[in-house]
Amino acid sequence: MVLLVVDTQQLITTENLYAFDQFVTNVKTIIHQARAHQIELIYVRHDDGEGSELTKGKAGFEIYEAFQPLADEKIFDKRVNSAFKDTGLLDYLKSLGEKEIVMVGLQTDYCMDATVKCGFEHGFNIIIPAYSNTTVDNDFMTAEQGYRYYNEMMWHGRYASCLPMETVLKRMQG
Repeated sequence: MVLLVVDTQQLITTENLYAFDQFVTNVKTIIHQARAHQIELIYVRHDDGEGSELTKGKAGFEIYEAFQPLADEKIFDKRVNSAFKDTGLLDYLKSLGEKEIVMVGLQTDYCMDATVKCGFEHGFNIIIPAYSNTTVDNDFMTAEQGYRYYNEMMWHGRYASCLPMETVLKRMQG
């Protein structure tokens, strides 16, 4: 089992996100649990390229302060929604022989969705702890509707297991 922390970057980890406080608390708890039980943490950052605030060298690109990686934790940078496309993440996970990924991060309807579905297609067992991903309102749904749509209908039982926090924390204990 590994913990994949997707796009929890300064620029987009803001109070505009649905259930922000619960999201921050849950992600901090999951990170702490992973470290306490020697589960590898892997971070992913999204880079929109030169001219964007979400690019290397800009403050917004860095990981949100409450979720900071330790010096020995891996970070993969990506240019598209899926953390698996052209990042080296897939090869790295295969080299570890990993089959199970606990996944947390941003945004539910963008990079989390693409990464969940691509991870599933690559044969991984994806586990999503409740309220460990979130998003903002879009032109079609409120942030809450988007969260509920993906976690309760789209992913669960198809591409991932969307489970209560307590269940995931127990599973991480071994």
